[in-house]
Amino acid sequence: MERRSFLKLSCGLGAGILLSSLGVSVLPIEAFAQELTKYDRIKTAKQSTSICCYCAVGCGLLCSTDTKTGKIINIEGDPEHPINEGSLCAKGAGIYQTTAANDRRLDKVLYRAPYGDKWEEKDWDFAIDRIARHLKEERDAGFVKKNAKGQTVNRVESVAHLGSSNVDSEECWSMAVFARSYGLVYIDHQARV
Repeated sequence: MERRSFLKLSCGLGAGILLSSLGVSVLPIEAFAQELTKYDRIKTAKQSTSICCYCAVGCGLLCSTDTKTGKIINIEGDPEHPINEGSLCAKGAGIYQTTAANDRRLDKVLYRAPYGDKWEEKDWDFAIDRIARHLKEERDAGFVKKNAKGQTVNRVESVAHLGSSNVDSEECWSMAVFARSYGLVYIDHQARV
């Protein structure tokens, strides 16, 4: 270690101890320093534009991709886009969380047997087959019913459908069409966050 580096380190450490003993918190300074490294990474990243998929407005996004790893490191509103001018709604602002950068994203099926207390990892084919089998059983059992006038009505009242707020307009439309064609009566959608 050079003498100059040793002096810088010693002075910095001494100043930090002095400030912390006086009750001055250095946490905001550390947070600011971490943000600076993020900004430096974004400056050297490859910038590309995209469009938010969640509603029909079509807000502009500015995606920053790390040139070394090829992964998205930041998504924000595009200030040059004529529709949103850099601002985003809650769903658009959270779109980064749906990328591969989110390590808590669902990527496997967890199944707990009836009356069980442990979760098991299953493959997607198991889950899709099980859901399809249960839906068909419910539809076959309750599809043809009579109303108060004695007329035959085709509907399934034992199954409900709740749409996600994390789908775009086209996916929402196709899910609603599926639910109605299936005979569901109780259909709801979480359209806004």
